[in-house]
Amino acid sequence: MANRLIKSTDKKVFGVCGGLGNYFDIDPTVVRIAFLVAFLIFGSGLLLYLILAIAMPSE
Repeated sequence: MANRLIKSTDKKVFGVCGGLGNYFDIDPTVVRIAFLVAFLIFGSGLLLYLILAIAMPSE
């Protein structure tokens, strides 16, 4: 079965970071830190997170 980009069921807020972590086979904490850095440095992390929360399908 191929990997699908879906929201994670063991979610903190929307399940976006868990879903991305499962898709790329990395720890979701690394994805959360990347979103935090993108938010603090570039200001785009929150907007990207909200777009993915709306666009990513649930299981």
